[in-house]
Amino acid sequence: MSLFLVRHGATEWSLSGQHTSRTDIPLLPQGEEEAADLGGFFEDQEFALVLTSPRLRARRTAELAGFPDAVVDEDLREWDYGDYEGLTRAEILERDPDWTIWDGPTPDGETAADVATRLDRLISRVRAADGDVLAFSHGHISRALGGRWIGEAPSFGRSLILDTATVSVLGEDRGVWVIERWNA
Repeated sequence: MSLFLVRHGATEWSLSGQHTSRTDIPLLPQGEEEAADLGGFFEDQEFALVLTSPRLRARRTAELAGFPDAVVDEDLREWDYGDYEGLTRAEILERDPDWTIWDGPTPDGETAADVATRLDRLISRVRAADGDVLAFSHGHISRALGGRWIGEAPSFGRSLILDTATVSVLGEDRGVWVIERWNA
């Protein structure tokens, strides 16, 4: 089985570099075009399960890619940025020069341990599915998921770049969980 992981299309904040977790902002027209273009990627693919983050940008990406009935899964929501919601990395570094999402702390947000627990729960559900799974999500949480899939800490995600409206594939090879494709 494989997990096909899609990051949502472009939003105003993804282009400006603002951290977006709880804020429910729409896709830009560019993001809607990107999402619609994803449909061709999945043309001949069948999925045992299709999941989406509860956020509008992920649900709309799923819909435009041809999966309007994707099941909302809270574990796919973006890493909670807490007090850093809506801020750019430069603005956060003015407050805390050593901060990264991977190492925290993030005031009133999620810790890496919180994220690991949530992703491990998601991974268990995905691996129990009877076939391939498709999931629509966000940048940092998807990067952390790539790490957790192969048994690493969420911080492994710092080494995985992820653009908007891209597809990554997580799978298994001879009993080993692997990253088959990233940021395609």
